Amino acid sequence: MAQRVRVKWNGGAVSASMRAAELRGLRLAGEHVLTESRKEVPIEEGTLERSGTVSVDPGSRRAAVSYNTPYAVVQHERMDFHHDEGRSAKYLERPMTTNRGTVRDIIAQQIRQGLS
Repeated sequence: MAQRVRVKWNGGAVSASMRAAELRGLRLAGEHVLTESRKEVPIEEGTLERSGTVSVDPGSRRAAVSYNTPYAVVQHERMDFHHDEGRSAKYLERPMTTNRGTVRDIIAQQIRQGLS
């Protein structure tokens, strides 16, 4: 006895859903790093801290966390500057490194949710 099975392939919809989930994961992971880095960013008047932002480039599928002041790079790189307790140079590099696993997990979670 022969049976027939009909399958409808929704590859385009699945790809679109995965792409959206991936970009959402990148945004959320970037926001996590930004939140963590704001806990360490040198603070005098708060201008540097407030300038922090996350951007996602859908074309390259990359996220960036940045601070936009004329002195952001100098504050990040100069290890000889003295900062208030809990604030330091490498305020972006350190949270990215220490939260690497969390960043990966945030992105993976969004992708898993996109599959369901």
